[in-house]
Amino acid sequence: MKKKLLLLFVGWLVGSSVVGQNLVTGKLTLEEAIKIAHARSPQAQMVQLSFMSQYWSFRSYKAQLLPSLNLSGNLGNYNRSLVDVRDPETGRISYVANNTLSNDLSVYINQKIALTGGNVSLNTSLARLDQFSYDMKTYNSNPVTINYTQPLRSFNTLKWQKKTEPLQFEKAKKQYLESLEGITLQTTSYFFSVLSAQTSYKKSEENLRDTRGMYKIAQQRYDIGTVTKSELLQLELSMMNAELTVSNSKVDLEVALFNFKSYLGVAESTFFELQPPMNVPEMFMEYDFVLDRALQNSSHNVSLKIKELNSLKSVAQAKADRGIQVELRANLGFSQTGDDLQGVYSRLKDREVVGLSVSMPIYDWGMSRGRVKMAEAEARLARTELEQEETKFQQDIRIKVMQFNNQARQCNISAKALQVAGERYDITKKRFQNGGITVTDLNTAQKELDSASEQYINQLRTFWNAYFELRKLSLYDFISKRDISAEFDKIVEK
Repeated sequence: MKKKLLLLFVGWLVGSSVVGQNLVTGKLTLEEAIKIAHARSPQAQMVQLSFMSQYWSFRSYKAQLLPSLNLSGNLGNYNRSLVDVRDPETGRISYVANNTLSNDLSVYINQKIALTGGNVSLNTSLARLDQFSYDMKTYNSNPVTINYTQPLRSFNTLKWQKKTEPLQFEKAKKQYLESLEGITLQTTSYFFSVLSAQTSYKKSEENLRDTRGMYKIAQQRYDIGTVTKSELLQLELSMMNAELTVSNSKVDLEVALFNFKSYLGVAESTFFELQPPMNVPEMFMEYDFVLDRALQNSSHNVSLKIKELNSLKSVAQAKADRGIQVELRANLGFSQTGDDLQGVYSRLKDREVVGLSVSMPIYDWGMSRGRVKMAEAEARLARTELEQEETKFQQDIRIKVMQFNNQARQCNISAKALQVAGERYDITKKRFQNGGITVTDLNTAQKELDSASEQYINQLRTFWNAYFELRKLSLYDFISKRDISAEFDKIVEK
């Protein structure tokens, strides 16, 4: 009997195929609505764009680890002016006319070294100077030059980026999936808002038809004296209230449909009817399993690792910036000058430039020490906050699992209540037609049935919201028993 009543309830909801004067041309389930929202909704497009931004940020980081080929030069630098020249013997400064054209071009390969924080480059360059006042030209070449720069105590930014950037990208992928599950949750909310409005609208129409029928029966009974004038007026008032309810519920349904279509990203002229998800899957969530999936799949654990690394990074940077700073620079290669291109690349001369640069604060009034202490205090604070976040995350999952496991029972109770209310209303209508009960009893049975149908839809809404919340937290599909994933390469290719 329970199954039969639920099937009748589904048929009654699906039978609401007219909204105003527009015919519904398709049927829409919750699963289909979610697929449409993932594919077409503006929110899904924003989620994809946000992930693509994170993807290209990660690509830019990886490019820093690869060698780069560069070209630089100064072309067509013409200079006609008076320049000061000091006589090397007398020290006298004279101004002489300068009329030159200089051009230089260099090509170099640059490579950052993440392990040490150094930088190495391979360079080749050629320069030409034309002195028109003397009708001569001079070439200067550096066929091969190796440059190396190595900070000996400085903070190595690239080393820390190698730890955090892959985690940031992993977090972006998990957040993309979580955002899609967030869209699933919002779609579910809109879906059941429409379903509830659709239920109320259809039920109000049915109540109006029943009330009109009962009113006609009451008029006949009034004529023979089995119904009082007060009861007849009470039923007439119920009929007018039912007409108002139909009008209001119709507006509520149209507003709910408009909001739902806007969220899905479909045209306002698109018409469909909702298929309620009446089959509640029988499942029991194990807290340990859900927590394990959440820690492995969600962005929560990755976010905690990133926060911990950032706090350690701040301490390392504060310590590296304190005290003596030393940098090694080396420039090794060959060079030559000449009047033509052939001469400038023959009999090359060695070129060696090596040196250290040192800087050290003598006294900074404890500023460096204060920065280190502040960074260490913030790191301890971050660890405490991370422990609290971890505890709160686990407690949140435990509560949601308990609520979900209880919700299936709530749905079954609501379904039973709907069955009882429907049977009672049918019996009450027949007894009223036979003159066995009053109008008040009829109205009471009708309100109880309305309340039971609304309560059942609300319990279904709560069940599916609880299910999708756990899916979002764990990124695990408990029905198909698999992790939720996405083809990220295809997302980037769009």
